[in-house]
Amino acid sequence: MQWRTSWCRFFSQAGVLILLSCFLILSGCRKEGAQKGAGGPTPPEVGVVTITPRSVEITTELPGRASAYLVAEIRPQVSGIIEKRHFEEGSDITAGQLLYQIDPAPFQAALDSAVASLGRAKANLIAVKARADRYRDLLADRAVSQQDYDDVTSAVLQVEAEIKYWEAQVTTAGINLDYSRVTAPISGRIGRSSVTDGAMVIAYQAPALAVIQQLDPIYIDVTQSSAELLRFKQGLETGRISQNTQSAKKVRIVMEDGTAYPLEGTLQFRDVSVDPATGSITLRIVVPNPENLLLPGMYARAVISNGLISDALLAPQQGVSRTPKGEPVALVVDETGKVQQRILKLDRAIDDQWLVLDGLSAGDRVIVEGQLNVKPGAQVKAVSLDVSAPSSEKTADGGK
Repeated sequence: MQWRTSWCRFFSQAGVLILLSCFLILSGCRKEGAQKGAGGPTPPEVGVVTITPRSVEITTELPGRASAYLVAEIRPQVSGIIEKRHFEEGSDITAGQLLYQIDPAPFQAALDSAVASLGRAKANLIAVKARADRYRDLLADRAVSQQDYDDVTSAVLQVEAEIKYWEAQVTTAGINLDYSRVTAPISGRIGRSSVTDGAMVIAYQAPALAVIQQLDPIYIDVTQSSAELLRFKQGLETGRISQNTQSAKKVRIVMEDGTAYPLEGTLQFRDVSVDPATGSITLRIVVPNPENLLLPGMYARAVISNGLISDALLAPQQGVSRTPKGEPVALVVDETGKVQQRILKLDRAIDDQWLVLDGLSAGDRVIVEGQLNVKPGAQVKAVSLDVSAPSSEKTADGGK
């Protein structure tokens, strides 16, 4: 009976301790709940970026292809047999260099014949003039008739005309003889030859014997939409974009493998007409090409400077979303810490930011993190994030 009494006393004391612990825990929970109820829910935190004006260089990146600065298709100007080719295919050629030699024998013979005929005509002129002089004296003494004098005078004129004819024939024969030497009209790089030694060629034939292309400098022709050009001109007229004439003519080139070309090009001109099929105009850029890195037909991109915006507003792209209608919107934290939704008007993408034309002002705090957890009108705690870009940006056009 004694051991039963001890166990009962033990269990009674343990029960009291358990009940006391539960009471203390419940009391603590009530106090914590009361404290929370008194202070209210904690506002959610969002990451914001403060919009500040900055200087931005507006550039346009346009696709295009390279073309030779000068192109000369070599064709014979006389008919004959190719006696010898005097160049190596794919080599650099200088203007005036001999390319093909057409058999000159028939042209030399024609020149010699014309020279001989000219000499005979000149010899006849001496005798005819002497006779005409004598007839003039005899006509004064009535020793010859007027008809005889007229005939000899006419003979002098005929011989003089014959001399001019043969002089022209000598010139023509000399030109044809020179044309038997086919020379390079320009300096550049020559391609493959379409004929070999012994081939028959025809004067002014359609197929070219070879093609010479001047590659230094070289052209890059790019296309720009007419709508984009109008938008750029409107920016200049309104004063939103300022332009330096010298820098506007400088063009950076990006090669087809994505690497930057080491030398700058110069914008030569914009075409004066719009292609009705594509709605675009052609811009021609002259690029130095001393190492022949750019070849005709090669794809390239031209980065053209459109001007400078001194007070541009840039918004991070992660802070801009789209409505179901496709309108760009951003969530902004106002002075009271509440969320507001702004509908934006965008111009173009600049790296990872949007150039904003309307909808934001300097000093606005745009939410870039935590947008999914808040709605317009909600109270939030704004935490500034450092996602600032360099003070001067260069970019190609992007979509709105």
